[in-house]
This record gives sequence, structure tokens and C-alpha cells, in this order.
Amino acid sequence: MFCILIFFCFWHLVDGVKIVSVMEGDSVTLHTDVIYKHRHRYRLLWIGPENTRIVRAYWFHDEETYIMYYGDQIFRDRLQIDNRTGSLTIRNMRTTDSGLYQMHSLLRESFNVTVYARLPIPVIIGDSSNCPPSSSSQNCSLMCSAVNVSHVTLSWLKGISVLSSISVSDLSISLSLPLEVEYQDKNTYSCVLNNPISNRTRHLDISQFCQTSADRVHCCGFTEAVIRLVISAVVGVATVAIVVYDFTSRRAERKRRTSQSVHE
Repeated sequence: MFCILIFFCFWHLVDGVKIVSVMEGDSVTLHTDVIYKHRHRYRLLWIGPENTRIVRAYWFHDEETYIMYYGDQIFRDRLQIDNRTGSLTIRNMRTTDSGLYQMHSLLRESFNVTVYARLPIPVIIGDSSNCPPSSSSQNCSLMCSAVNVSHVTLSWLKGISVLSSISVSDLSISLSLPLEVEYQDKNTYSCVLNNPISNRTRHLDISQFCQTSADRVHCCGFTEAVIRLVISAVVGVATVAIVVYDFTSRRAERKRRTSQSVHE
């Protein structure tokens, strides 16, 4: 099995079936050992997922080759067959191309192909925008997430050791994995999203996501000042309202008494 793009493409043999893994967007060649030149006439048929006919080819002793491509609506112009070996190349692989591919000739060869979507870089969020619950808190809460992923594992690593992980198989969902570290922790942490043939890593900068003691004091001091200012403003407005109400009430009472005196 060869790949036009060598990286992100692997295969091995299980019960006579070659297991092929390839990254979305890459090209893959399903390599056969057939060499037709020793025969006067030879024909070959490639069948794809759901028993879809892909390519039929004929070779003759005068080395003329006739190739007929099928399934244009599925593969369009992404197919190419080697006119000497019958090896099939598929360009710009899509996740929907995953499945069983079979080459039918004097010999039959099978390839179970899995196309993995390209992985996003995981996202880390923390509590850097908020003060901790109390000044005595020593831990920083973090969350690593990846959205719309399948056939992946999301893990927190401390150095090269796995602290925790969560996996998803077929469904395309969002994954999140929490982590708590000390504010003064000097260890190296990273969040890794991986599938069988690739991985994406986000390294944790604790100083970016977790505030130091001085930062927490400053943060909480600023917050306390804002709260006091708001309370003072509310009290001031309430005081003015009471004074205005009292003044208005007394003025109305004087007018009422004056009016009564005149009528008497």
C-alpha cells in the first residue's frame, strides 16, 4: 500500500484485509501485486463501498488498455488506475469515502479504508476573568474542549503522563475535559486531541489562565471598590428622593392649611 502523501496514511493486514487509514483531503493508492503483461488478455474490476462499481479495465497482448470509470457522481474525477498493475488511486479523500474496497481479478484483494477528518486545535478556557471564590483558594479550574469531532480522544497531560481522557467513536459531538491545578504550579500541562493517525495539542500557560495571589487581591479589591461605588450611588439617589418627597409633602401641607384659613 502506497500513498501519494506519505504522512497521515497507514495500512496493515487483518484476516486477509488490508486496513487503510488516511487523512481527509489526502490521496491514497490501493496497491495490488497484479502485473498483466505476462498474459495475452486481462481484466480487472474495482468495487467500492456498498458494492459500487468504480473502475473496470482491460489489457490486451498488444499492450492496449481500455479503462471504464463508474460512479462519477461519487468520485467524479478523483480516480486514477495504474495501467500496468491495476492499483487504484483516489484523490482528495472524504470521510464519506470510508468503507470496503475490493479488487476482482484472478486474485481478489480487499482494503478496509477509514478516512479521518482533520482535527481542530483544542480550546482551553479558565477563570482568569473572575476572582476565585475566596482569597484562600489555591486551585485554578480549567476546561479543555473540542467541537464537532468523532473517532477521537481528548486528554490532559502532565508532562508526558496522561492525567485524564475521554473518547468518542461514531457520533460527531463536542467534548470537554476539566482540570484543576494550583496557581503556583510549575509543571507542564497540555491538552491533546488525537485519532489513530494524527493529533493536535494546546499547551497550557498557567499564568495566562490562572491568576497569581497579587492578581487575585487586585481583582477582588477592584471588584469591591466597584460594589461600594454602586451602593453609595444607590444610597445617594435614595437620600435625594426622600428629601424631595419630604419637601414636597410639607409644601403641600402648608398650602392646604392656608386654603382652610382663607375659607374660615
